[in-house]
Amino acid sequence: MSDLRESVMTRTLPLPLPSADNIEFYRATRRGELRFQRCSECGSWRHYPRPACGECHSLDFAWELSSGCGHIYTWTIVRGPTLPAFQDELPYNVIDVVMDEGVHFQSQLLDCPPEEIRAEQRVEAVFEPANEDITLVKFRRIQGVSTDGRARTGRESPHE
Repeated sequence: MSDLRESVMTRTLPLPLPSADNIEFYRATRRGELRFQRCSECGSWRHYPRPACGECHSLDFAWELSSGCGHIYTWTIVRGPTLPAFQDELPYNVIDVVMDEGVHFQSQLLDCPPEEIRAEQRVEAVFEPANEDITLVKFRRIQGVSTDGRARTGRESPHE
């Protein structure tokens, strides 16, 4: 069984495959833009990209610019490799971000020790080219903003 596992296991970084449904998403990320589909009929935002609106089933939509900001909904710390390509990254985080537009987006929080990740923590999208076709969306903490999105002045009480 282990021989079969070794023969089929991906050794390089697995990357998304652009398709008719998501090609505009990847074109936007290459430009440093985070865009999501938004239904032209009911106004619902959606991600992952797909042909029909999950709310009203309309096939009419536009790729609209996201704020690129959101908050961490939940996360996990991966301590054992799922693929050899991630061995040198251990441990690493996987976060679920609720974007300001309301859609969930799964990715990674950069430059943050595991013990400092918090629910409701404000984050912003950053773009990491993986190759000439794919730019990955990752996140960084937004400094100077409280978990409720208010700017911090430095004069707040420590319990605010």
